[in-house]
Amino acid sequence: MEERIFERKKIVRERALAYGFRPLGAELVFSRDFFSGDFRAEVRVAADGTVTGRVVDKMNDEDYAPLRAEGMRGAYVSGVRAAYTEILEEIAAACCDETFFASDQANRIARLVKERYGVSPDFPFDDGKDKTAGVFRHTDSGRWFGLIMRVKKSVLVGESSPERIDVMNLKAEPDGIPELWKTDGVYPAYHMNRKYWISVALDDRLSDEDALALIEKSFRLTEKK
Repeated sequence: MEERIFERKKIVRERALAYGFRPLGAELVFSRDFFSGDFRAEVRVAADGTVTGRVVDKMNDEDYAPLRAEGMRGAYVSGVRAAYTEILEEIAAACCDETFFASDQANRIARLVKERYGVSPDFPFDDGKDKTAGVFRHTDSGRWFGLIMRVKKSVLVGESSPERIDVMNLKAEPDGIPELWKTDGVYPAYHMNRKYWISVALDDRLSDEDALALIEKSFRLTEKK
């Protein structure tokens, strides 16, 4: 339940403290009575950002076991489950930033693309385990204008390196692509036609503003005519 709600989200400490979390060592903890005061929700954020929770039946001060029993579908347990879910969703909305990708810049770019174009990435290659390739599409045509992937740096620079980085594939004017390759952090496109596409490293070698300028060009080149 917690894993599903907080997937691709990162707790922002300052916002969590303002919401009502309190520090406990390296962790953050939050509690709230709910369901007419019969239960207590306890939510904990570990130092690595992992969110866990429990629901305590205040009558006996023990975990409410039916909460996570999939076979329990009665009105009462369903009501408790729904109320606890609502608390978790409220925390996620108030305290979290979306974190689709591994690098800070990739996540910043994803938020900026959402603000500018109203588009969030989807993950068509998600196999339930690897969720590292996010596609940005035009809302009218479904055409791609960007693809963020986490790849081995060696596939870009042509030398042995175990380092992995986030890159964004973007469309560019064919005549201008050779000149773009001279920019530190811009490479021939990985897994796409290099005549029309480039790969941009999202490791802060390019500023967000410069990356957004390349995204704007890709957006215009791929929009429905």
